[in-house]
Amino acid sequence: MTGARTTPEPQGVALLGSTGSIGTTALRVLDRQRDRFSVAALTAFSNEALLREQAERFRPEFVGMVGDSANGDWKSGTECLIEAATLPSAHIVLNAVVGAAGLDATLAALYHGKRVALANKETLVVGGNLVLAAAREGGGELVPVDSEHSAILQCIGSRPASEIRRLVLTASGGPFRTWPDERIERATLADALQHPTWQMGRKITVDSASLANKALEVIEAHFLFGLPYDRIDVVVHPQSVVHSFVEFVDGSVLAQMGVPSMELPVLYALTHPERLTDTGVPTFDPVELSPLTFEPVRYDRFPMLELGTNAGRAGGAAPAVYNAANEAAVALFLGGAVAFTDIPRAVEHALSRLSGASADSRDALLAADAEARRLVTELFHEC
Repeated sequence: MTGARTTPEPQGVALLGSTGSIGTTALRVLDRQRDRFSVAALTAFSNEALLREQAERFRPEFVGMVGDSANGDWKSGTECLIEAATLPSAHIVLNAVVGAAGLDATLAALYHGKRVALANKETLVVGGNLVLAAAREGGGELVPVDSEHSAILQCIGSRPASEIRRLVLTASGGPFRTWPDERIERATLADALQHPTWQMGRKITVDSASLANKALEVIEAHFLFGLPYDRIDVVVHPQSVVHSFVEFVDGSVLAQMGVPSMELPVLYALTHPERLTDTGVPTFDPVELSPLTFEPVRYDRFPMLELGTNAGRAGGAAPAVYNAANEAAVALFLGGAVAFTDIPRAVEHALSRLSGASADSRDALLAADAEARRLVTELFHEC
């Protein structure tokens, strides 16, 4: 005689960056899947009022503000990211922090053997080799959340890298895809924030307009899938329906398609390799979403993609410098202090000045990061 079947306990999820675009999307996903997942921890950098609302709804064990709490009654400081990421009740860490600030939490989670659902691509850009080493040593697992890398993961399945000829990441082209050079030179912040297909945070939306975000994704793909840069391509696909292609050595090409929604890649990162129903994603209608078109990247008009890809090829501290300089320049652009076309100028300046920066440790990479930010600030202060 057998006993009654028991229902597995929901897996705890630590959500880092819960008030941002990916974070709020993830909470919608988790709310529909309460029988499979529970919210173990929430952290945010800003919007304390929303964080309190989230905490009241999901009742996590841990809640932390990375910035200063206005009332001083919550854990604060960047150490709260690590504490949340290593919480024993958190089986999965969904890292949706923006920028290099997410690196230490990813490393800590991997060293503790956790699955990291990674939306913080800067983690791999800044410290890709450190992250892979942490996963090996701690037994943790990296599963991408970015729609492009989720698509590649789904297309590759269990096939080895030796069977892959190349990866092709798709880019929407952003709001300036068809603009002439002289109009881009006059682009305002409001222009840059008008993304044609995705609703995202301000920083990543600007990165999408400059194609810096695609450069970060190329570097991320290099580390996630172990392919050299000459086997990772980018093509412009304005409809954002085909999320990426994988071309195999026999000439077969697989693509993952879907409506432009981050809910699916978020859920898949939590459940991989399983698939669940009730995803909230509408049924795919190929006729309604047609036509699907593809265009070459205009590298002369969007220099940030080539700058970032070349930084990835150079290796060492160059990707960290690229990322930090871009973060600093975008922050200045968001604050109205520089023009959109000043962003690549600032990044090129930092890369040229720090071409020999050390990358032999976490501290060395963070030092390069800090120096790149200083150089960008100094460049525009002098102007």
